[in-house]
Amino acid sequence: MPKRSSKTKDVNQMAASILAAATGEPPPLTPDGEKNPAAVALGRLGGLKGGKARNDALSPERRAEIAKKAASARWKTKKSSET
Repeated sequence: MPKRSSKTKDVNQMAASILAAATGEPPPLTPDGEKNPAAVALGRLGGLKGGKARNDALSPERRAEIAKKAASARWKTKKSSET
C-alpha cells in the first residue's frame, strides 16, 4: 500500500535537510504544527454543538433509519473476490 503523500517531504525540503546535515547546520524550521488557539477553540465549540443540533433537527423516524443503516454497514461481511 502506498504511503500518504502528506507524510513525505517535498523534494526541495529533502534536499535542504540533506544539505544541512552535510554541512552541520541545524535543519530549517518548518511552520508545521503551529495552530491558532482561537481557531482551535472556535472549531471545538462548533464540534460540541453539532451532534446535538443535528439530533434535534431530525425526526425520530429519520434517526432510526440512519441507525439501521449504520448497524447494517458495521455488520456487513465483505464478499470474497474468489466467488
